[in-house]
Amino acid sequence: MRGALTALLSLTGDIEVVAETGRGDKVVAHALAAEPQVAVIDIEMPGVDGIEATCRLRRAMPACRVLILTGLAQTRLLKRAMDVGASGFLLKDAPTERLAEAIRRVDQGERVIDASLAVAAMTAMATPLTDREAAVLGLVGSGATTGEIAAELHLSAATVRNYISSVITKTGARNRTDAVRIAVESGWIEGPRPA
Repeated sequence: MRGALTALLSLTGDIEVVAETGRGDKVVAHALAAEPQVAVIDIEMPGVDGIEATCRLRRAMPACRVLILTGLAQTRLLKRAMDVGASGFLLKDAPTERLAEAIRRVDQGERVIDASLAVAAMTAMATPLTDREAAVLGLVGSGATTGEIAAELHLSAATVRNYISSVITKTGARNRTDAVRIAVESGWIEGPRPA
């Protein structure tokens, strides 16, 4: 996909691709060598993800603006991207013309956010979970057993079961797996990381 985007962007006449990398942990080195005005970063990359790559790039080159591309329409990712200094957040399936326009607008200092994600972010419910409930549910989502969660959070197994029961009630879930799904989709916790 990177090669196709590079070729299509080169056809615009006013956008020059000065560097490419497929690894998040190589973004800063390539950017320092090429000095781009805008970095277009995929959210899913080996090495480090696009959020961490953006954070590192913004520290190393504050003048370089970042447009993040994602295949995941999740408001929690949008929030994280904006928190680390991204100027734009666009879905990967956006037409090339829209991507080119987003790059131009980000270069001019504007913020560009996919419209469907912006609407979802504005209407997202605040989390009903306490910090401790979210921590327990996050560990449930990673596949940890009740005993492992208890050891990790320095709680008794009975207390962990109480937290899980409370989370199931608050989310209206059928079970703990359903509670994880609901919380991830709502942006209340992060989903399991791909291997």
